[in-house]
Amino acid sequence: MATPHGTAADRRVSRLLSELQPSATLAVDARAKALKAAGENVIGFGAGEPDFPTPQAIVDAAVAACLDPKNHKYSPAAGLPELRDAVAQKTLRDSGLEVSADQVIITNGGKHAVANTFEALLDPGDEVIIPAPYWTTYPESAALVGGVPVIVPTDESTGFKVTVPMLDAVWTERSKLLVFVSPSNPTGAVYDADEIDAIGAWAASRGVWVMADEIYEHLTYDNTPLLSLPARCPELGDRWVIVNGVAKTYAMTGWRVGWMIGPKDVISAATNLQSQITSNVANVSQRAALAAVSGDLMAVEMMRETFDRRRRTMTSMLNDIDGVSCLEPKGAFYCFPNVTGLLGKSIGGARATTSAELAEIAIDQVKVAVVPGEAFGSPGYFRLSYALGDEDLAEGVGRLAQLFSTAQ
Repeated sequence: MATPHGTAADRRVSRLLSELQPSATLAVDARAKALKAAGENVIGFGAGEPDFPTPQAIVDAAVAACLDPKNHKYSPAAGLPELRDAVAQKTLRDSGLEVSADQVIITNGGKHAVANTFEALLDPGDEVIIPAPYWTTYPESAALVGGVPVIVPTDESTGFKVTVPMLDAVWTERSKLLVFVSPSNPTGAVYDADEIDAIGAWAASRGVWVMADEIYEHLTYDNTPLLSLPARCPELGDRWVIVNGVAKTYAMTGWRVGWMIGPKDVISAATNLQSQITSNVANVSQRAALAAVSGDLMAVEMMRETFDRRRRTMTSMLNDIDGVSCLEPKGAFYCFPNVTGLLGKSIGGARATTSAELAEIAIDQVKVAVVPGEAFGSPGYFRLSYALGDEDLAEGVGRLAQLFSTAQ
């Protein structure tokens, strides 16, 4: 029997997913890989992915796990008990925050932990305060559960960091959650102790929850200390959630293991959700993650030292380009240069009025893939990852410099 024209039955894709934007960073990375597969000499600065292999001890643990039949079966939805306990111990070691294993849920990567947090805490109409530049997933994930993203723009004048007056200016009675990220993706900004204390005190005074994304916790430079907002701000009580994972610290992006730490009732709710959506994270990946978080940080320190060298090289090279300026990042593995000085100019015979158009010119003319600032709520910038080989880094930025030298 035919359905009447215009009814819900005629809609092939839900309104919810029709309005969902794809990940801009993954889209740039996919285009770069497609061009490489077609034989183009493309250099991609798009993906937030370490170029190192996963440390061998972690891989060995996964191989052993594959051979153990107990890992061939379902395991608890919230994660292997020994991994939940190890994450709790690692959090005490690294952040000085004491939590119990039943305050931890193991997720399918950090992105899943963010989604779980929003689904556990937000009701339709609840406002989520998100400083910009932001990771592309935050506003989309919040909107999926009916949350209302409230964007707080920042720029170089504050070091891409939000301040208490800026937060107070957007606060309403509907403000439920603040997204706090340090070190930051995409800017590499790192908040100091006084800034963290002030933001924590503000959230406590307003009764606002804080989701602290600590995925880049071990990637700070210039002796910048590792600081966790929930650990520093006990006045928040239990109105906080930490999201984290093994992807960036241990070069394990493809293993898909993250976690969410928070109050027991929130973790219980997230576990119920996960039991219906994904069940357990793959056991072999969990065993690998257990080896990672239980082991030492020697390999992590080696990677950090390499990123530090690349950070300084990329920042210097970008600042040598006329029309480009770049603050030196203090954490993560991204530079976020301002390219507004190039907009409106003729570059290689083309003209860009936005950073998105400029990024298209870069990949079309010199085969360099960058993510434009529009993806992060901050037009006029590029995000370039320095998690790639030294030669590719120098070659890629060199190509951009040569292209932009034609600006007139």
